[in-house]
Amino acid sequence: MKALNYSLTAAFAALVIYGTFNFNHAIGHGSEAATNYKIEVPLKNHLQLGMNEQDVFIEKVVGSGQVYRVTANDKDAAAPLYAAARPTAHNPIDPKDIGPFPKGQRLGITQGRWLEGSGKATVSCDNGQGALTASFQKLVPGGVYTFWYFFMATPFSEPFSTYDLPIGARSGTENIFVADRNGTASYSVKFKPCLQLSGEQLTAGLAIAYHSDGKTYAGSPGTFGTVSHLHLFNFLPKASELAASK
Repeated sequence: MKALNYSLTAAFAALVIYGTFNFNHAIGHGSEAATNYKIEVPLKNHLQLGMNEQDVFIEKVVGSGQVYRVTANDKDAAAPLYAAARPTAHNPIDPKDIGPFPKGQRLGITQGRWLEGSGKATVSCDNGQGALTASFQKLVPGGVYTFWYFFMATPFSEPFSTYDLPIGARSGTENIFVADRNGTASYSVKFKPCLQLSGEQLTAGLAIAYHSDGKTYAGSPGTFGTVSHLHLFNFLPKASELAASK
C-alpha cells in the first residue's frame, strides 16, 4: 500500500497531539486501548501544523515548468495550484525540501482557497462498535475525497512512512465522499473493530485526500503529488491520555 511517508520526530508529534482534542467521554484504565471513547478531532492542513504543504504546488516563475511546495512564506492567495508531473515523496519536517518538481496539471483552485479548507471529525467506540462522523467547509468545490486512518511506529525512524487504511471497509468502498459546489461535505460511517488510538509504540491519525483526477483507488490512497493530495489531517491521542482526562 502506498504510504504517506511522514518523517516526524516524537517531540513534534507530542506537541501536535496535546491540547488539540476534546475528550468528551472516555472509559479506560491506562491501557493501550480504552474500552469506550468519544473524541472530537480538528482536521488541519500542513501549514496549520507547522509543516510545508506536501501535495499541492505553485509555479514561482511563470512558464518555467517547475513547481514548488507551498510554504508559510508564500503569501499570494490568488496563486493557482498545480499537481506535480511525477510522484513526490512526503517529507514534511524538512523545510528545505520544497522542490523544484516538474509541473503537472493545474488543479483549478487557488492557494488561498486550498488553505481555507477546514474540518472536524468525531470518532467513537462503544463496546466494540466504532463510528466516525465529520463535517467540512471550503474543500475543493465538487472535489472527490477519501478518508484514511494512518499509523506509524513510535519512536519514529529515518526514513519513515505511515501505513494507511481506508476508514470503514478495507476495500475502500466506504471512505469516499464528494464536496458540493461550495466545498461543503459531511461524512458518516460505522465499523468494527473500533479504531485503535495512539499508544506507547504506535501513533495513529486521521486524514482526508483530494483526488484531482476524480478517481479513487480502492484500498490505496493513490499516487501523492500527481493525482492524490493530502488536504487535512491530525493525530489521535493515546488511550492513556483519555483515561487521565476523566
